[in-house]
Amino acid sequence: MIELMFEIGAQVTGRLDVMLSSTEHGLQNAPSAPWRHLALDSNITFSVGPDAAPAQAMARGTAFARRTLPVLIGSASNTDAVRQDVLAVLTELVDITARYRASADVISRVAFDGVDVTVSVGEMGVALPPPEDEPGLYLVHRVADDVGQHEGFDGGYVTWAAIRV
Repeated sequence: MIELMFEIGAQVTGRLDVMLSSTEHGLQNAPSAPWRHLALDSNITFSVGPDAAPAQAMARGTAFARRTLPVLIGSASNTDAVRQDVLAVLTELVDITARYRASADVISRVAFDGVDVTVSVGEMGVALPPPEDEPGLYLVHRVADDVGQHEGFDGGYVTWAAIRV
């Protein structure tokens, strides 16, 4: 596995985990390694710092995901629709998390297992409010096949949503 660290501006940082196929594994240090066949292992993780207001956090997270999603999910027949659903869910979850944040950074992860794209955003200082209190959750529940929360590391909650590809 190859880990690529990067920074986009001064506000968004991230990590891409790249995994070589079993055929490429033995060639990873060779000068003629087939790098054009690299694929993301399964996830993209990025964070938005504490100085970002919720609207800025949404814009930064969505911009980062828009650039990296094509590499993560590839070219399935319904890729454009899935990308739009993932971006919509990510935008709403980052917004809600940024407004109820329990930690300094809003950390987001988008993972693809070949069947579902799971968007995770943490950490919220409160349990997930009902859609009546946060209307953006209506969209999240409509688009995602499953939505939930689990306890995070900083005393808050990580909210996740799974979207079928």
